[in-house]
Amino acid sequence: MDKIVSLVVEKTGISESQAQTAVITVANFLKDKMPAGMAGQVDAYLKDEGGAGEGFGDVAGKLGGMFGKK
Repeated sequence: MDKIVSLVVEKTGISESQAQTAVITVANFLKDKMPAGMAGQVDAYLKDEGGAGEGFGDVAGKLGGMFGKK
């Protein structure tokens, strides 16, 4: 999860603590909306961070746009 948090910090300019809260909030939201069998994959992804710079990079970039960062 550290890579994702760092990416959100980089793209948005928010603090590491705020970025961690954002990542956890989004992950919990996704898990609540997914079928039970798939929700565990979010946790597994965050632990392994396989390809973290890819899928989450787009989301972090869009968050950065909201904060006037690119």
